[in-house]
Amino acid sequence: MGIASAFVRESMPDRREQRYGDADFDWECRVDTCSATVSWRTRLLGLFHSPYQPVEPRLFHEIMNELKIDFTGFTFVDVGSGKGRALLLASAYPFQHVLGIELLPELHHIAEQNIAHAGTGLCGKLESVCGDAAELIFPRDPLVVFLFHPLPRAGLAQLVDNLQRSLLAHPRPLYVIYANPLFETLLASFRRLRKIGGTHQYSLFTNDQGGASPTSSVS
Repeated sequence: MGIASAFVRESMPDRREQRYGDADFDWECRVDTCSATVSWRTRLLGLFHSPYQPVEPRLFHEIMNELKIDFTGFTFVDVGSGKGRALLLASAYPFQHVLGIELLPELHHIAEQNIAHAGTGLCGKLESVCGDAAELIFPRDPLVVFLFHPLPRAGLAQLVDNLQRSLLAHPRPLYVIYANPLFETLLASFRRLRKIGGTHQYSLFTNDQGGASPTSSVS
């Protein structure tokens, strides 16, 4: 399907209803993270990268329960963080740092407003930055990297390459969550990662060989 056809399809009334269908989280938390209020321009730009779609809270918490780690030793990074729903959900866990990176300024600004309204929760630091995720310089802490199909194949390949180089330069524990894993083979080709779980909705990878989870960051 071409970009123009996809945009027209996404603008149809049934799709607008679907975008409002995930608004319960927003209503309960008094934030704006659903896809219904995204402008036509940002929706069109998203089709060239990955259309904005916030994660379901139920699925997010299911994944967190599967990690079995000491959250206080990790930084959570959401690649393509949109309006910040995954950031807000992650802030309910005691990560030392929750960081989102979002390419589109409209979504990033809304995420900043949501964070300002919701506060930092249980995490040590909560922030969203505006930039190209494919060029992200990863923090040197032990990482939980969250991917909700944020990039086209070429961009995801570049991100994976950046992550591999970061681990070579600064070895530390890594967990990668890939929700809606359309390009899972790219993660599977990451020599230092192994798949440890998942469902049809997500895949979970780690470079941990079974040691204890860290309790402090790597300097």
